[in-house]
Amino acid sequence: MLTGAGVSTESGIPDFRSPTGLWSQFDPYDYGSIESFREDPARSWEFYGPRLAMLADARPNAAHLALAELERLGLVEAVVTQNIDRLHERAGSRAVVEVHGSIRTSSCPACGRVYALERVLELLPVPRCEGCGAVLKPDVVMFGELLPEAAIEHAFALARETRLLLAVGSTLEVYPVAGLPLETVAAGGAFAIVNRGETGLDGHAALKVDASAGETLAAVAEALA
Repeated sequence: MLTGAGVSTESGIPDFRSPTGLWSQFDPYDYGSIESFREDPARSWEFYGPRLAMLADARPNAAHLALAELERLGLVEAVVTQNIDRLHERAGSRAVVEVHGSIRTSSCPACGRVYALERVLELLPVPRCEGCGAVLKPDVVMFGELLPEAAIEHAFALARETRLLLAVGSTLEVYPVAGLPLETVAAGGAFAIVNRGETGLDGHAALKVDASAGETLAAVAEALA
């Protein structure tokens, strides 16, 4: 299972690439890049502060709950997610691979001290390390950063081993994650999509469902329960 931003939009989290999303208010390469953070970390928190607070308040929707149920039934081996919001975990999914990091923690780039999200929110608007005073960095993958090696290697291994990879709520345009379905197909598995609108890999899918992630996955879970 591969999930993207379209799974979390039904929890009220905006798709940051949409014309009305948060990226329309902030230039991602200006506020959300690792270079920008290193140059002026306090300014980067003008974007990350409201974003983390919003994500912390979000609740799992029908899609997250359905995937957790399908895992409980033994029908989903793992969820590889591009989302950083922890909603799969909060819905009950246990095997979650977060290839873009998570809002769960922020770390001090100077001394390495790690802070839980709850404490980071208390330290806003510019959370600083209580040990050395450096501005914390959210443990998410910023533009210009490499994906966490262990997570992406695990994701590719899962893609090569699975008989069916279902991509939900992703435009499948951001690599290397968008290459996961092609790994499945190359290894002899099947690939299907649930997404509103076109994706970059529609032509490679055995099945494409253009519909709500929550409604579709809830119906699948109900049918297989």
